[in-house]
Amino acid sequence: MTTRNTAAFWTVRVPTWQGGDVDLICCEVRQETHDVRSFFFKAADASQFHFSPGQFITLELEISGETINRCYTISSTPTRPHTISITVKRQPNGIVSNWLHDNMQIGTKIAAFGPSGEFTNADLKAEKYLFLSAGSGVTPLMSMSRAFHELAENQDVVFVHSTRSPEDIIFRKELNLITFNQSKFRAAYICEQIDDTLRGASMLAGRLDIEALKQLAPDFKSREIFTCGPAPYMAAVRAMLVAASFDMEHYHEESFSFDVLPNNVQATIETAELATKTATSANSVTFSVQFSKSERTLNCGADEFVLEVAKTAGLRLPFACSKGVCGTCKSKLLSGKVDMKHGGGIRQREIDQGMILICCSKPLTDLVIEK
Repeated sequence: MTTRNTAAFWTVRVPTWQGGDVDLICCEVRQETHDVRSFFFKAADASQFHFSPGQFITLELEISGETINRCYTISSTPTRPHTISITVKRQPNGIVSNWLHDNMQIGTKIAAFGPSGEFTNADLKAEKYLFLSAGSGVTPLMSMSRAFHELAENQDVVFVHSTRSPEDIIFRKELNLITFNQSKFRAAYICEQIDDTLRGASMLAGRLDIEALKQLAPDFKSREIFTCGPAPYMAAVRAMLVAASFDMEHYHEESFSFDVLPNNVQATIETAELATKTATSANSVTFSVQFSKSERTLNCGADEFVLEVAKTAGLRLPFACSKGVCGTCKSKLLSGKVDMKHGGGIRQREIDQGMILICCSKPLTDLVIEK
């Protein structure tokens, strides 16, 4: 009989993935609800994953001969570094979600970039939290909740998840388990369609409104609020909190609904596109763009976006929305100047520190970029 030296197994030194490219191999597919699945991955090089709860990765998939990038929040907890998971709802016309549901299986290998995103409570130590989610927006908040649970941090959290019906509640059993194990954690659900027999203190009917919020979290004004869900849900939550005089300095949100952008963001994009179309011949000048880590140097026109030129040249760089919204392509500008018209995917303090979004940046001089 062969015995395994478990002590030796846990002391083996393995590489740690803290960012950049990674090849993932699917190791489990888990059915969460009738149209939601979680996909678990290991790193092809056996690296351990290092990320903050709430961050996302960008998948690079080959679908029907086309390379498609898509952002998915990590639903697993960084306290279990040997695997990483994303949780995906099948969308009626979703190219990527349908491909994942129909094709992803144990052993499938894909490429990914990351981690990215600042929607995390890792650097924010609040006394009390309120997590508000709808649909698959539960994933980043689940990662945070799992981390609290795994670390035995009995954190004061009210987790309110909105969905169509009790059958559509993602992670319901696990959220109830965390509620059972930790006295300060409480999960509650709001369902549009619900049998009267299921209604209770933690299972409400209808949609999230201020009265339901006051019932589930009477002290919501003293909590740090993290919200994720579809664009209409996010807009409704913001409006509700503003009307209730909540201090929005303590409000944080995440959404990957890039197809429906705020009016001011869409206006910025349209203005930039119009400027490109009406550019004069003077903009035909080209500049040198050097990628210091990739050791590649390209020529980029004054009217061209750096990311598009890099993609055309075959460089594998992280990106998702291509509209300056998500921040996936954020890069350090080592030298040079750019004309950057972003949609909110980068903060002023990051710009002051020399960061740019290459998807919406055009060169004004020769550039050196840390990629």
